[in-house]
Amino acid sequence: MSAAQPTPPATPGTRATGGCLCGGVRYRVTGPLRPVVGCHCEMCRRTSGHHVAATACLSEHLVLESAGTLTWYRSSPGARRGFCGTCGGNLFWSPDEGPHVAIMAGTLDMPSGLRLAGHIHVAGKGDYFDLDPALPAFEGDEPEGWVWPDGGVS
Repeated sequence: MSAAQPTPPATPGTRATGGCLCGGVRYRVTGPLRPVVGCHCEMCRRTSGHHVAATACLSEHLVLESAGTLTWYRSSPGARRGFCGTCGGNLFWSPDEGPHVAIMAGTLDMPSGLRLAGHIHVAGKGDYFDLDPALPAFEGDEPEGWVWPDGGVS
């Protein structure tokens, strides 16, 4: 099996590009990306098989270049998860309300230039995984303003 070739950021204003394993979903981001956050909640563990490492952008800055295989799953009241219906690639988490969409960091074309800022929902983390003690870790949601200064994307 061969993975889709990355699309270089060629469109003016593009900050990042990415997509799923089979190439059925491709996207570009035209605005800033937040640092990567590891989420260890049960839903993220079960949808990813480990924990989710996600960045985020303002919803208006996410442009779907190809989305023929994109499928949305309502994982909980108030949020949905986007994945590729062909290869199963876990791509997005989108709240019904709020200005942003989370993007699974592993779907970004490299180099991303991003760094892991810390972990949330560590009360639900897998017992096989040890957190890096040098990074902040929160039992539940992150404190307001931790990675979203001024309520927006940094």
